[in-house]
Amino acid sequence: MNVKSEAKEYRLDSIKWLLVVLLVVAGVAGNSYFSAEPLLYRVLALLALTAAACVVAYKTAKGASFWELIQGSIVELRKVVWPTRQETNQTTLIVVAVVIVMSIILWLLDTFFGWIAAMIIG
Repeated sequence: MNVKSEAKEYRLDSIKWLLVVLLVVAGVAGNSYFSAEPLLYRVLALLALTAAACVVAYKTAKGASFWELIQGSIVELRKVVWPTRQETNQTTLIVVAVVIVMSIILWLLDTFFGWIAAMIIG
């Protein structure tokens, strides 16, 4: 197999990250400056700035590797065998039963040691 893997070249990453920070700062400052405007307009503007910041961050090396991590996580999530509703209910009931039994055991031990301490102290 002859597979050519071309490494992407990420230039000016520090400037891109600076632009991301500036977009976030502009969103915070703009939200404060335009506080008299309706909330809907401010939220829409913040969503637009967030989308722009995400696009710029994606164009960096760390942003691209983060996106690959997200895609790999989605692939692995599809491989998970989820329990059926019956299995979930049975497991929940077992956990509740064990918690109740352990609570009774600990209560009895506490009562016993309290009785012993009361007998010693008087």
